[in-house]
Amino acid sequence: MARALRTTPLPRRPLHLPAAVPLAAVALAAVLAAAAAPAAAQSPPRDLHWVGDHWTAWDPPTPSPDAEVHVIVRGDTLWDLAGRFYGDPYLWPQLWEENRYILDAHWIYPGDPLVVGLEVEEVDSLAELGEPEEELPPLEEEAERGDGILSSAAAARPPAPLGTESDIYCTGYIDDPERTFPFAIVGSEYEALSPSLDAFGAVGRSNRRGVYGSETLKYGLMSGDVVYLDGGRRAAMGPGDLFTVVRPEERVRHPVDDRSFGRFYRYLGRVRVLSVQEETAIAEIVHTCDPIVVGSLLEPFQAEPVPLGRLTTMRPVNLPPPAAALERAPTILRSEDDIVALAEDSIVYIDRGEADDVVPGDFYTIYRLNREGLPPIVLGELAVLAVHDRSAVARILRSRYTIYVGDRLERKN
Repeated sequence: MARALRTTPLPRRPLHLPAAVPLAAVALAAVLAAAAAPAAAQSPPRDLHWVGDHWTAWDPPTPSPDAEVHVIVRGDTLWDLAGRFYGDPYLWPQLWEENRYILDAHWIYPGDPLVVGLEVEEVDSLAELGEPEEELPPLEEEAERGDGILSSAAAARPPAPLGTESDIYCTGYIDDPERTFPFAIVGSEYEALSPSLDAFGAVGRSNRRGVYGSETLKYGLMSGDVVYLDGGRRAAMGPGDLFTVVRPEERVRHPVDDRSFGRFYRYLGRVRVLSVQEETAIAEIVHTCDPIVVGSLLEPFQAEPVPLGRLTTMRPVNLPPPAAALERAPTILRSEDDIVALAEDSIVYIDRGEADDVVPGDFYTIYRLNREGLPPIVLGELAVLAVHDRSAVARILRSRYTIYVGDRLERKN
């Protein structure tokens, strides 16, 4: 059964630190200039200074008198403000582009001015700009050429995101079955919030106050809940540190030869350290993919921008590689949520990773081996979104037929 929470975007809840509000998205800044977004800051800038009537890490300029300005308040995020002023939270990179005095897009400060109006000069036609009045052909039309080469018009288009942030931060990876993790969630506030209502140790017996029942705990923790970690100053943990919450799941066997390949580790969300003690830390859940439970494991958070790319012509159906070339080819190893019949937009895991020089943005053609003596069948195409040591997360972009775990792959050059 699909998990409805897996489409949740990156967290929009601000960190409760003095005068600082973190940005809740990290990956799509690349859309602005066809370059990847900067890595997420692990902690807020330390060099705050007093500007006007507030503390900030930046040097905000004085907006022009005719600019539409919003003064940042506690609780604001660029994500929410883009939704409010532009009608789409995913346009937050454009909002950042209008306010480039913010040097780290992951931190904005109450009191700083934010220019929220996009200045667009209206023209009657492209001819007024010295350009011919013609539209760029859609990439799909390039397939009619059959040579896999984009025209200059199509190549001039900005590359598009190959997936979403949830495809990266709410999926997982396959690794060593005995992989160890540095920290874990060892408790939550809810474990002490509800007093025991059974004074004599037997549910249903009357206690001294005449109350019946037993204590109630919150099992599935979500964004905003406060938890306790088994790290602290002694483990070099500090306020602002970010950790990804991980849950080890089933062992994965290779679909071709049934050998043990590793274990699947699912991303559940993210926590940010609020304060540390000698051997423990208090943290807040700031991003949730699935409900988080006490005992979940933690690994340091690593920002991974959504890769960009341009679609080119798919491998012609009449020119597949020889079947022998696919015998030891990369393979679709697992599907997200163990879905059997896969198609466009399905998330899959492949049995190649950093050790095999796979990088985000790689494209692969998908094949099915045919009956003996017949050539492989071209099924579709996928793009790699995130890479780990032994595996990679990919999204199916095109499918001619239903795709299954075990189908073979060939990297496009």
